[in-house]
Amino acid sequence: MRLRWSAAILAGLLFGTAAVAVHSLPALAQAIAPAAETFRFKIGALDAVALKDGDIETPNDGKTYGVGQPPARAAEVLAAAGLPSDRISISIQPLLVKDAQRLLLFDAGAADASFAKAGRLPASLRAAGFTPSQVTDIFISHGHPDHVGGLVGAQGGLAFPNAVIHLSAPEWAAMKANPELGRLVAVIAPKVAAFPPGAVILPGVVNAIAVPGHTPGHSAYEVVSAGQRLLVIGDAAHHSVISLQKPDWTIEFDPADDVAAKASRRALLQRAADQNLRLYAGHFPFPGLGRVRSQGDGFIWVPER
Repeated sequence: MRLRWSAAILAGLLFGTAAVAVHSLPALAQAIAPAAETFRFKIGALDAVALKDGDIETPNDGKTYGVGQPPARAAEVLAAAGLPSDRISISIQPLLVKDAQRLLLFDAGAADASFAKAGRLPASLRAAGFTPSQVTDIFISHGHPDHVGGLVGAQGGLAFPNAVIHLSAPEWAAMKANPELGRLVAVIAPKVAAFPPGAVILPGVVNAIAVPGHTPGHSAYEVVSAGQRLLVIGDAAHHSVISLQKPDWTIEFDPADDVAAKASRRALLQRAADQNLRLYAGHFPFPGLGRVRSQGDGFIWVPER
């Protein structure tokens, strides 16, 4: 969607204003396109990079976050955190991790999904100094479009042609049964390596953690190096304020099993708080790196940056 919008603007500038020269089009395109954004950090001996893909914004109308709650209640929670009370915004940031032999990507962004302002992952990957062909492994938390959309490139083929795509067997089964994902499933199928929930995928580096409810086979991932750990939480929590302070509120994005999603969200957050775990939250404010602390009947987010 963003690419078509940019092209339309460029066409209008070119044909509607004689002063615009053809050689200026690349500069105009660069000025209009959202900038790449990266954040580098370490996980033990591993190099890691948060890669900005985009954002999702929804109105605070009680239909998405806090389903069944009066919007005024969510507005109070948001305002107390210094956030706008009429809308709710979340980020999209896949994670890149490099070890000696492999280049690992956790989730693949939304690409041109109509509900998001996204598609910046390829630019952010290049800004980090890598190309899609260098990615060796992709770890998918679940099959929602803002996590798998970027697996297919603009020309309809594999966006990461050399990567093995890891996801849980129940999640892969659910994706194959979803007609809306038919084209994507057909493209990625030869590269998929499905695993049992909670499997050790790359021994000593990546372990899957089953986090049921959000989707049939939703997974978090634990990345390990030199005695340090990072828990990549997927969609166990979406919003850094509402999902943490009100973990038992219903979220529209938990269609598979809302009761299980609430229980697994609270259990993961409680474990993270009790053990002071370092988290990577792909929907929290960029770069989504930090820890949680218990507060009252909920939790608060403590970002590293």
